[in-house]
Formats: sequence, structure tokens, C-alpha cells
Amino acid sequence: QVRLVESGGGLVQAGGSLRLSCAASGSILSINTMGWYRRAPGKQRELVAIIAIPGSTNYADSVKGRFAISRDNAKNTVYLQMNSLKPEDTAVYYCNARAGFVMSDYWGQGTQVTVSS
Repeated sequence: QVRLVESGGGLVQAGGSLRLSCAASGSILSINTMGWYRRAPGKQRELVAIIAIPGSTNYADSVKGRFAISRDNAKNTVYLQMNSLKPEDTAVYYCNARAGFVMSDYWGQGTQVTVSS
């Protein structure tokens, strides 16, 4: 089992920045990838960014060049630095961990990000 606790959401004006954090606990050695997803009102959940344990990253086209995912292995924490935020980035952001041989998905509780125009 993997437990994920997110923090760092909030309200920001367009053009501003926020940093989300996701602290993992439990069976952290079984984690293969960690990432951030988001769900905007009336839309399906979508992948924002993902980082594999060896360190490779992947981003949604809509956030490339603005968002950066990173991790601190000593703190078992993954970060999402969000710059140049736009109103369309408004969503609930969820931390995800994929772990084990069967690639089980674990989710955080979600954190609201609201970008005002």
C-alpha cells in the first residue's frame, strides 16, 4: 500500500506560480512512477506530468515549458512547479503513484488549483 498526501494548491492570478507537493509513505520501494493528473469542471481526468523512478519525465502538451515535475528521494516527495498559470489550468490536481508488478494505482485526496483571469 502507498499513501499519498498532497499540498500546495490555492488561488493565483493568471501568470502566477504555484508548487504542489506530494509526500509518499508506505510501500515506497514498490513505486515505479509518480505523476500529477487533473480534473477540470465538466472534463475528464487528464495526465499533467509523470516521472519515472529512474528520473525520466513526460508532460502533457498543454503544460510543456510551463510546468516541471521533480522528486526528492530523501523526502519521498514529488513536486509540480507550475509557472505562467492560465485560467484553463484551473482544476483539482491529484497525485498518482503506480506501484508493484501489477502497476496498481494509488491516489492522493486532490488539491484545488484556481487561476483567476
